[in-house]
Amino acid sequence: MGISATDISQRIVEAVLAQKLAPGARLGEQQLAMLFDCSRTIVREALTRLAARGIVTVSARRGWYLIAPSPDEVREAFEARRVIELGLIRGEGQLPPAAIERLNQHLQQEHAALQSDDVGTRSFLLGDFHVCLAECLGNGLLADTLRDFTARTTLIAMRYQSSHDAARSCQDHVAIVAALAVGDRDRAETLMAQHLASVQAALRLPADDDPLQRLREALAPLPPLATEPIVPPDSPTDSPYLGALL
Repeated sequence: MGISATDISQRIVEAVLAQKLAPGARLGEQQLAMLFDCSRTIVREALTRLAARGIVTVSARRGWYLIAPSPDEVREAFEARRVIELGLIRGEGQLPPAAIERLNQHLQQEHAALQSDDVGTRSFLLGDFHVCLAECLGNGLLADTLRDFTARTTLIAMRYQSSHDAARSCQDHVAIVAALAVGDRDRAETLMAQHLASVQAALRLPADDDPLQRLREALAPLPPLATEPIVPPDSPTDSPYLGALL
């Protein structure tokens, strides 16, 4: 059985979550058809679905591209995540043991990924935690929606050079699960709100009143070079550069 449009769209979303595809990356129909050994019709169906989900965009002349969110779209994406995730947590009762066990297993995978050099797996797991949490809270439909918003915020983090530490995200996740494990949904909601706020605050967004800020920073002149003369050492063995030349 050949690959389906659903399979292709899922692979693209997973690549985004793993930070293997950058914001604005071109997704050529012909190249994807060759890669997945399928027709361009199937590829076009997959990309059309992703466009409807707000993950890719299409231009009549330039083709298909991953989105490159604007600052306004960044704020909208995080606000949507807050509405969904805090609303899911704001429920009644305590999660069943099986759900807590699944979340703890996910946290163990996060810890393992943090100890390795596999940045892609680490990024995917940190984003997928929120999807897993939505599923454990009993709403598969919102989990699917949240997967798309998490992919969007992953592209946002890449475009705006997020400085949020992966270990900090994992610690936040641990605290949220610990609160849910004892039935303290109020605390879990507060912790989630703080977590999303810290992730958003770590973005290097341009100032609202300066739409050219990113271009201005990129094209700023380099600082002047030092003009003090370099005094040669008394002997070759005294040179601080000798080790670098060996």
